[in-house]
Amino acid sequence: MAIRTELNLRVPNSPGTLAGLCRLLAEERVNIVAISVEPNGQMRLVVDNHVRAASVLRERHYQVTERQVVFVPIANGPGALAPVLALAAQAGVNIEYAYASAADGNPSTAIVLGVDDASRAAAAAGL
Repeated sequence: MAIRTELNLRVPNSPGTLAGLCRLLAEERVNIVAISVEPNGQMRLVVDNHVRAASVLRERHYQVTERQVVFVPIANGPGALAPVLALAAQAGVNIEYAYASAADGNPSTAIVLGVDDASRAAAAAGL
């Protein structure tokens, strides 16, 4: 587990918006590590350079907020997530949301956990 900074913003729910935002970050050499987009336009991003990404997005008049989340690399297999969630539960950490994906056949993945206390969650995992 690691604590990472997640960027939160709202984007229009219209064709091309997501493509344009991803292209903008790519042009700035910012790699998107994890992404979640809701139907209401709420977007969450974990990137390799959150300072640069937030700056670029703010220059384009996006209202960006930042939040500490837990970023958990795990094996891509049945039951891999359960021990991580058990550690959070034992520490009394509430998981407010989560997002992840894994490619078929890839041996590893990562999950982003939006928690009520990222520091306590990381401490529970021994970080």
